[in-house]
Amino acid sequence: MLFASLLFSVMSVSVYALGVRHPELPTMTVSFFRIIVNLAVLLLPALIRSRIPSLLGDMRPSLWLRGLFGSLALILSFISIQRIGPGEAAFLGASSGVFVALLGPKVLAQRNSGWIWAALAGSLVGLYLLMRPRADVSDELGRLMALGSGFLSALAYLMVARAGQSNPPGTVVFYFCAVAIPMHLAWFGLSGFTVPGDGEAWALLLVCGLAASGAQVLMTRAYQESPAALVSAVSYATPVFNLAFGWLWFAKAPDGTALAGCALVLLCGVLLPFLSTRGT
Repeated sequence: MLFASLLFSVMSVSVYALGVRHPELPTMTVSFFRIIVNLAVLLLPALIRSRIPSLLGDMRPSLWLRGLFGSLALILSFISIQRIGPGEAAFLGASSGVFVALLGPKVLAQRNSGWIWAALAGSLVGLYLLMRPRADVSDELGRLMALGSGFLSALAYLMVARAGQSNPPGTVVFYFCAVAIPMHLAWFGLSGFTVPGDGEAWALLLVCGLAASGAQVLMTRAYQESPAALVSAVSYATPVFNLAFGWLWFAKAPDGTALAGCALVLLCGVLLPFLSTRGT
């Protein structure tokens, strides 16, 4: 999950760079190319090994739901990254870890100890600080989209934990692509499609897609191997990477109140794995 977090951060920074340097390129076009690269990376090895049918898996509903929730989360995430920056968007998107732990007892029959509930409460306070109205120029809709992306990602991760019990990572990723591509094509049918205009845009789209492809496979494997709350806690490395890269490369950083919220979300998120171990 740690390596997946680094690759997800590379993806996020690429998305933000596209928004800064190529604002004429719609976010839906960016997410579409990310999915196309993801599908190509998945299909080429399967074609070479004649294993295309294996990607279909057992076709259980959780596979399709993972695709639906994951597709919607991706779209909201990309929009929020370009609106509010990679760091703040990632910390709000990291609410997926909070939602996973909150929903885990109901969906996956995993028990949360009192210490875990305390850490989750601290995370919620941090998210509140990030969502508070600010005196400076702020984008409340962008932050709400990032939070919505976190909730939908949590639902997708929980579906991964269910579907992954009887399906390999490639199958889970395939269903994500199988749902996301028709959704994007329907959107383009209504609003039109914009082709990238130069080599830099194409290069950033390729980096975005390749990084996301590797990260998604690693993340899926992580959720298959460990409890959902534990893996989601490790995923808090992603917003840290995003915040660092956004500050270094784009001088983009949250204000003091938002940084306090980031710190609280990070602290409680890092504590969760140890609390989960203590509770078992």
